Amino acid sequence: MAERQKSARKQLERREFLQKGALAGAAAIVGGGAELTALPADAAAQTAPPALPASPAPVAPTTPIMTAAGEAIGPGEAQVLGDNQRSGSDFMVDVLKSLGFEYVAANPGSSFRGLHESIINHGGNRAPELITCMHEESAVAMAHGYFKAEGKPMLVAAHGTVGLQHASMALYNAWCDRVPVYMVIGNYNDAAVRRPAEWYHGVQDAALLVRDFTKWDDTPWSLTHFAESAVRAYNVAVTPPMAPVLLVLDGILQEQGVDAGKLPAIPKTPVPTAPQGDTASVEQAARMLVAAESPVLVVDRLARTPNGMKLLVELAELVGAGVVDATSRMNFPTRHPLNQSMRAGAAVGDADLIVGLEVADFWASVNTLRDQLHRSTEARTKPGAKMITITTGDLYVRANYQDFRRLQDVDLAIAADGEATLPSLIEAVKRLATGDRRRVFQERATKLADLSRVAADRARVNASFAWNASPVSTARLSAELWAQIKNEDWSLVSSYYTSDLGGWPRPASVGGALANKKHGRLSVAIQTDGDLMYAPGVLWTAAHHRIPLLSVMNNNRAYHMELMHVQRMCNARNRSVDRGAIGSQIIDPNIDYAKMAVSMGVYAEGPIDNPADLGPALKRAIAVVKRGEPALVDVVTQVR
Repeated sequence: MAERQKSARKQLERREFLQKGALAGAAAIVGGGAELTALPADAAAQTAPPALPASPAPVAPTTPIMTAAGEAIGPGEAQVLGDNQRSGSDFMVDVLKSLGFEYVAANPGSSFRGLHESIINHGGNRAPELITCMHEESAVAMAHGYFKAEGKPMLVAAHGTVGLQHASMALYNAWCDRVPVYMVIGNYNDAAVRRPAEWYHGVQDAALLVRDFTKWDDTPWSLTHFAESAVRAYNVAVTPPMAPVLLVLDGILQEQGVDAGKLPAIPKTPVPTAPQGDTASVEQAARMLVAAESPVLVVDRLARTPNGMKLLVELAELVGAGVVDATSRMNFPTRHPLNQSMRAGAAVGDADLIVGLEVADFWASVNTLRDQLHRSTEARTKPGAKMITITTGDLYVRANYQDFRRLQDVDLAIAADGEATLPSLIEAVKRLATGDRRRVFQERATKLADLSRVAADRARVNASFAWNASPVSTARLSAELWAQIKNEDWSLVSSYYTSDLGGWPRPASVGGALANKKHGRLSVAIQTDGDLMYAPGVLWTAAHHRIPLLSVMNNNRAYHMELMHVQRMCNARNRSVDRGAIGSQIIDPNIDYAKMAVSMGVYAEGPIDNPADLGPALKRAIAVVKRGEPALVDVVTQVR
């Protein structure tokens, strides 16, 4: 008892010291009379950027005045744990560690303060490491991009109802893209213990906000309940069809103490295997493939892993089939001679058998930009063509129109994971293919390779137009970028799909770069201008956490797809297209993305509108990224 009183006395003396020190320090800041000097408006223009900028010098750690003041306040209403007690959130962190999370993306909030503290102290801020985000939508989008690069989920934490509402758009994006985001939010379920602000941030059924576009959710009421639900949520999320899951963590359950000897066991975490197609259906599909004269494989979200691409290449080369890739995943090599994506309409129109692998909408996958503007989703098949689908889309527990889309009139539907089914389909084709059919396959592959070569040559000619023009053409931007990275181990952490989801590309690119960081891989993002403005704060996150990422702005100073839609309406109504740009352009004033990035600690150059300046700027920026930091090059581009 005497020792406890002595310890309490020392703690009180320390708090008094901190309290007085905090007040004295605050008075010094207020009364110090420090002057703030404004820089000349043209200061940036007068200073030439160094060829290779140095990293900022590390700042010696100090105890901020407000931190000292906070320590002096004491625990207040928080429960002080006994000597042999552990907090509920400590146990929660142990469970989350067992699931293998490397990172947790979060914008801080009081409803998960217990979990936050346990992550950084009990868990040592390692596995998972806390990634500070400026907005919950950015946190979820980072987890989305992380999964697409790493192949495993990332943890996200958010603050009650307000944080979940902010996160909801990104959760919806992950749902549409079949990506398993693992999300936890705080909530004070017991109304009797809510502090005043928690009435606004708490709710009776928190998960209701996003239940239409999450695969599973739960609100654990005990630590045993949490452990079981945490493991179940992980398994549900990563079992195809993949999708986000949500756990609502009660604040009191996080903060209350539990005797260390009474903590529940942590369940085992076996991950279920992906569902495969049944033997009879796979055999039927193989027979149809072997017998087809001009089959085509249409793929969208097929390749969950790098092995998915290898399997698709093997199947396409085995039967000599053309492949049309809708690019929601990196399914098929773009330069492979059987890639018919540049002539998708013709390839599908000539086919007598179309095999859709994880495709939600056949016709949206093969339609051109003109079709999209005209709202055309007409079938392109010739009379008598057969169709097969292999997809987990039909297995969604909570399916909606965004996933089902138009009903496909198919001859054989296999409700199974495409990648998991490919090995048995390949073996069945090998077994059924005779020598004569294999010769037909080879002749067909040769013809398709010739067609692919012609399409590639046409694309190269089209890319040469406006080569030296200002603003920079998108083809020139891509060529200059390729020249700088082609000999590197590089990863494109942005894709065509990102342009369909507002606000997704920038934070998702940072998430992908975070996954690539430990591999030493050069992460590259072609960043659209309008989408960056949805979540500019993620620039700070990349700088703060030293996430190496090269961002090349495709800055056409407009939401140009929307602009074309409005111009289409102008034409349809016989009105001037000149006014069609109103409301869709990002001008007057032009946004200086380089200055914005620099203000958040990111090395940046631009705006660049002379194509001759682009290569050297990219080279300097890549040198910064190789040093372990983010860099941005703002390129003013042609509208298409």
